[in-house]
Amino acid sequence: MTLKRACSLLTVKSFSEDERVITGIASTPSPDRDGDILEPEGAEFGSTIPFLWQHDHSRPVGQCTVRRVREGLEITAMLVKPEPGMPSQMAARLDEAWAAIKTGLVRGLSVGFRPHEYTFLDGGGLHFLRWELMEVSAVTVPANAECTIRTIKSYDRPFSAASGNRKPVVKIASSAGAAAQSTTVFHKEKTIMNIGEQIKSFENKRAALAASLEEVMTKAAEEGRTLDVEEEEHYDNTAAEIRQVDAHLKRLRELEAGKAATAQPVKQAGNGNVAAVASAPVIRVEQKLDKGIGFARFAKSLAAAKGVRSEALEVARRQYPDDSRLHHVLKSAVGAGTTTDPQWAGSLSEYQEYAQDFIDYLRPQTIIGRFGQGGIPALRQVPFNIRVHAQVSGGAAGWVGEGKAKPLTKFDFESITFSHAKVSAIAVLTEELIRFSSPAADALVRNALAEAVVARLDTDFVDPKKAAVADVSPASITHDVKGTASTGNPDADAEAAFGQFVAANLQPTGAVWLMSSTNALALSMRKNALGQKEYPDMTLLGGSFQGLPVIVSQYVGDQLVLVNAPDIYLADDGGVAVDMSREASLEMQSEPTGDSTTPSPVELVSMFQTGSVAIRAERWINWRRRRTAAVAVITGVNYGSASGG
Repeated sequence: MTLKRACSLLTVKSFSEDERVITGIASTPSPDRDGDILEPEGAEFGSTIPFLWQHDHSRPVGQCTVRRVREGLEITAMLVKPEPGMPSQMAARLDEAWAAIKTGLVRGLSVGFRPHEYTFLDGGGLHFLRWELMEVSAVTVPANAECTIRTIKSYDRPFSAASGNRKPVVKIASSAGAAAQSTTVFHKEKTIMNIGEQIKSFENKRAALAASLEEVMTKAAEEGRTLDVEEEEHYDNTAAEIRQVDAHLKRLRELEAGKAATAQPVKQAGNGNVAAVASAPVIRVEQKLDKGIGFARFAKSLAAAKGVRSEALEVARRQYPDDSRLHHVLKSAVGAGTTTDPQWAGSLSEYQEYAQDFIDYLRPQTIIGRFGQGGIPALRQVPFNIRVHAQVSGGAAGWVGEGKAKPLTKFDFESITFSHAKVSAIAVLTEELIRFSSPAADALVRNALAEAVVARLDTDFVDPKKAAVADVSPASITHDVKGTASTGNPDADAEAAFGQFVAANLQPTGAVWLMSSTNALALSMRKNALGQKEYPDMTLLGGSFQGLPVIVSQYVGDQLVLVNAPDIYLADDGGVAVDMSREASLEMQSEPTGDSTTPSPVELVSMFQTGSVAIRAERWINWRRRRTAAVAVITGVNYGSASGG
């Protein structure tokens, strides 16, 4: 826990002008207005404690010693007296601190401490049982607005601590830095002290008033005079207030005695065998889940409940009792157990976090998701359903003499609208797996959903045979690109790919290589005649080839693709939907032939008969190549069979 500070009344008992020594009470064991108790018996402190001015660690004014007394902690502060040769600013600060404390302008002590052990009080607040005293500061009460203070427990004036009410406590969060003092303020609801707390508070108030009278009389006695008009008025008013406090204490004690006489014994639960005991509030620390696990739990709960939202909530409460976010999503979502609408549960931040968490898990495993990460150039992002004017070919400029006609140049543009295209994958899981709440089962469901989507996205992104289907799916970036046959020499193949960019007058400043993990491994292991690695920057997982970053995917196959990332449009809003069924009959093929428009006989497998659950995950994404020249393809690549040289 971070350093805390508590401001309390400084009751000055004595002054020593020559040595600049003051003695006062800095802390009492009574509850403060926030309901917190700083237990003096639990204080831990060294032989000397820094004595600061106004909580400024750069403005120390002396040292202090601490000892425990009945009223709390007695502070004996020794302020440094200016000496010849001291800097003028330091001497002025020391004189200012001494004069302000001696004249009563500064009457507060702030104890800076670090909590070690505490308990929760029944009426709210904390009881600090063991704490370490770090520093003591003289403060102007109520100087509670400095942004570097973590938590402030303050008394407005010497007599306000016994008002009988707990006032709101302002807690100021630490600033982001010295230059940026941004604060967050929290206000607690106003609550009433119980009778015992009020009695203790008024007893402290009476002690403070009595100390004030003693201070006035001591000062007059030291100067060998009677009280002046102001001191006499102060004495009479304080004495009258003491009489009022005594009368009120008498009433409080009578009220306490009356309540004690009419108190009822504690009711017993369980036919008198078990006492009904109120327990302290339970603090739950939610476990930080791995990426995508929250989304998998959401899908499992809906699947186990056959898509019925109310039953899914009960499943989640039984399997994941500590996952409050999951409970909130299932309880608040509208619609009967389906998220096929991309706007479903859009107002629920928890569901958006689940969906985004799954996408964050998914992206690094896809070719598309690795663009824009780890120094790899990003694809050109565009929104859905917005018309984009794409430049197909560039124009040319020319030098013009004075008075001569300016040449015209032609720019070719086309208008593109990216509609919502969705990639859908179905993972079949057993009912037994759905019912398990173990972390391994959650990860298995997440991986099953992710692997199906990854396979489809990566395949369709680079498969030369993948043509566009109107309003359904985009063409791959390599579709209709004329490939160049591999020579078996990586350098020659790279030169051929670069040559296609040069021929199209396209600078490959944002170019990225796409290759299979097999070819990436082969390049990383190639050695020259001296036994040195030919491509030291290459690894099985990627790296750098010919000075450009490499993205590795098994779905690239025997191609070596050079793509200029800024020339690929990508529409991706991070949306993901999930649905499930136990009654469906599926065609268990990676490329199903079933068509409801033109029915054809196929072999189907019943989910109900096999005790399985089909979970369908859908993601909205679309892409398009900006220009054909932005992609160069080398075909028939197999560097594993070639030797270096």
